[in-house]
Order: sequence, then C-alpha cells, then structure tokens
Amino acid sequence: MKIAANRSEQFIKSDKLDVSVILVYGPDQGLIRERCDNLITSFVGTLNDPFQNIELTSGELKDDASRLCDEALAFSMTGNKRSVHLRNVTDSQLQKIKPLLDLTLNNTLVILESGDLGPRSKLRNMLERADNGAALPCYQDDQNSIVLVIREALAARNITTTPDALSYLQSHLGGDRLVTRSELEKLALFKGDSGEVTLTEAQLCIGDSTNATLDNLVQSATSGNIEKAIPLLDRVTHEGAGEVTIIRAFSRHLTRLHLVKGHVITGVSMDKAMKLLRPPVFYKQTKGFEQQIKHWSVKMLNKCLSFLLEAEIQCKSSGKPSRLICQQTVLKVCAIGGAFKK
Repeated sequence: MKIAANRSEQFIKSDKLDVSVILVYGPDQGLIRERCDNLITSFVGTLNDPFQNIELTSGELKDDASRLCDEALAFSMTGNKRSVHLRNVTDSQLQKIKPLLDLTLNNTLVILESGDLGPRSKLRNMLERADNGAALPCYQDDQNSIVLVIREALAARNITTTPDALSYLQSHLGGDRLVTRSELEKLALFKGDSGEVTLTEAQLCIGDSTNATLDNLVQSATSGNIEKAIPLLDRVTHEGAGEVTIIRAFSRHLTRLHLVKGHVITGVSMDKAMKLLRPPVFYKQTKGFEQQIKHWSVKMLNKCLSFLLEAEIQCKSSGKPSRLICQQTVLKVCAIGGAFKK
C-alpha cells in the first residue's frame, strides 16, 4: 500500500491498521522517529514494555536470517499486542523482509525504519505494492505543515504567537521534526505556561538553530557574499544539516525569487508581489530580498534551479561525493549572485 504524504497523519491515527508491515522512510529522520513511536503507541499502547516491543537492527539479521520472522510470529507472554521495530533497513535486507508479507500477523506490527529511499528502491516498491504492507513517507515539513506543528506544540502550554513571531518561527524551523519540537519546547519553557510569544522572544530562543544558520547561508550565497557563505556552509554542515537539505533550501529560496520576479515582470509592484508569498518574507530580510529580485534574471534563476536539481540527484546517487557536490553547488550560486555586482 502506498501512503500519500498528505494522508500520513490520518493513516497513523487510524483506529484499525489494515496492514502488518510498515516501512517508514524519508529525509526527515526526526519525523521518522516520531512516526515510528506513534505507530507503536497507537498499536501496542506503550513504548516502555520490553516484552511487548522488540527492537532490532539490520546488523542483527546478518548471521540469523530467520530472526525477523521468528520475532514477528512470537506470542506475547501477557497475550497483548506486540511490535517488532527493525532499524537501519536498506534494500540489501529485501530478501529477509519479503517473507514477512506472506505471514498472518494478527497481534504483531512490524515497523521497518529506513532513510531516504528513492522511487527506484526495491524495498519501497515492494511495500507499496503489498496487500499486507505499507510505505509511509516522512518528508520535511513544508510551510503549511510547520505552522500546524508550531501551533499544536505551543497550544499545549496555552501559548500563542504574534503574527511576526509566527512568520519567524515558520521560516526558521522545519528541517527536522525532532529538532523543531525541541526548539519549540525550549521556547515554551522560556515563555511559561501561557502568554503570547513576541518576535523578540522567538529570535532569542530560536535564532541560533541550524535552520537559522542555513537561512543565513542561503541569503549570503544568493547575494554573492562568498566570504560569509563559506564559513556558514562549514557551520551548517558541522551542525548536522545533510547535503540534500542544504540544496533544497537553496531551491526553495530561488523558487520564491522566481515567483516574485514573474509577478514584477507582468507589472505587479515589488511590494505587492512579495506579499503574495507564503510565508511572507521576514521583514528584516525584505531589503536583501528586493535587491536579489533586481539582480537575478529569470534566465539565471532557471539555470540555477536546473543545476540545483541535478546536484540533488547526484547527491542521492550511490558512490557520489555528496559533500563535494554540495560545496561546488554553493560556490556556483555565489558566483552567479556576485556576478551582478561587477
């Protein structure tokens, strides 16, 4: 069964799962962990009972190919439901996982935790086509879903935000679900049990996050500031941002520039065109955004978006030096951004 990204939450919260084997995969490792935990809690009722919840790694199957099926078929000593959670799954374990789909597992849910599997992944395709299995994607939060996460997390503490604070949080969170929740928990603890978060408070608590550094990197590179961009690239990489995450951040920003540039060319004022963006441009970045709109031509935006897509594909290809590809890509953006200043 193939689960669409926009149906993921509905699938997890379903009272009755129609499958026994679920592959949880994608680029957002924090969201993967969150959804695995939610699936186990929903099915078993607890995460803390070692007799009901069995956790394995793919390495443990190396010398015991039948271990996974044995665990899936085992009965709970208490007669309760069980989960078997297999971590670090890749296509190389396909033959060890395949027999699970032929088993009748009434009281056991098997969760396969993987990374970012492409459309050609044999494991992903097998679970998407299986009647007794499902593939659950975990993509990074977009600008709509991140707002829901922010509001939900803060509402639990009776906390709201001012519009500009929400806009700031929206543009500085979302790269990893667990990091996002951790940052929001920090903000909630700072604010207390109730109240309204202001822009100043949001900046104080979230300003040094990885996403803020990544945003500064994108702004610096697209403005042609190579002296500032290179140290920021080193920092954001050191803080744990993956190469694909970095490249996608550039793609999102250039797509926003492209949308505004298109409106301006048709006669829409710069101010009105920028207000059409969702989320809107953060007010402290308005001047820099306007300068980039003036400097970047549609032709160069198209060219840059094209090689960003190619760079992402190369990073996902087996054996490709993704870090070098990412560095070269950022340097290309800097060169294009700086060319207009000469």
